[in-house]
Amino acid sequence: MKKLSLLAIATLLSCGQAMADDIKADGQWRGVGGAAASASSGNTRNSTVNLTLDAARITAVDKWSVYGQALFAQSKTDDKTNTTANLWRAGTRYDHNLSEKVFGFGGLDMEHDQLKHLNLRGVISGGLGYHVIKTADTTWDVFGGLAYKADRYSAPGVMINGSTHRSYTSPEGILGEESTHKLSDTTSFKQRLVVFPNLRDTGEFRAVFDAGLSVAMNKTLNLTVGFQDRYDSLAQSPAKQNDTLFLAGVNMKFGAN
Repeated sequence: MKKLSLLAIATLLSCGQAMADDIKADGQWRGVGGAAASASSGNTRNSTVNLTLDAARITAVDKWSVYGQALFAQSKTDDKTNTTANLWRAGTRYDHNLSEKVFGFGGLDMEHDQLKHLNLRGVISGGLGYHVIKTADTTWDVFGGLAYKADRYSAPGVMINGSTHRSYTSPEGILGEESTHKLSDTTSFKQRLVVFPNLRDTGEFRAVFDAGLSVAMNKTLNLTVGFQDRYDSLAQSPAKQNDTLFLAGVNMKFGAN
């Protein structure tokens, strides 16, 4: 089997939290981004493309973050072509410090996932958070609030609570925590867990978990390993309730030095 691999730059998106190692509250935009592609030929032909962007602007009183991700994967055996991934995610969040420990936040997230028959998901969120730990090497925040989710599905729709839906809207709660850890001068780790209890259908919920390890190669390039997990209790066959994604590669920093 002949195989061609073109790895440019790949990185984990942590639901709007920048993976840049240097966190400076100077009001300048900083972030990481990249693209990765791979292709193989032979009995089975596979191709994958992954694009990412993650950036933040931080001051002494607030933080503005944006993120984006696009992933497409396809396999072909004989004359049969299967799409194994076709999704994109994008969003933004604004945090404002109300005191040394307390902050308020508001955000907008959007998502498309062909394999889940999800044409578009939009989520508006807001709430309050608390800085449990905030040092140069470690931060840990807990937060909570409310969100409103609106889903649009492709024909013929998806099964939710025994009936077919082309659209589904629901208010949600927000319960989450996130932390950053500077393990050494060149190595950092971040993780984030958010649970969204469904306030329309009691007992149902969504959960999002992201984690990433970054090792600096130089001032511009980092080696990264990342893990994403998305859970939706309302998902029914052929969609699965739990989706996981593992990413490894190199990312490039951009913005102010």
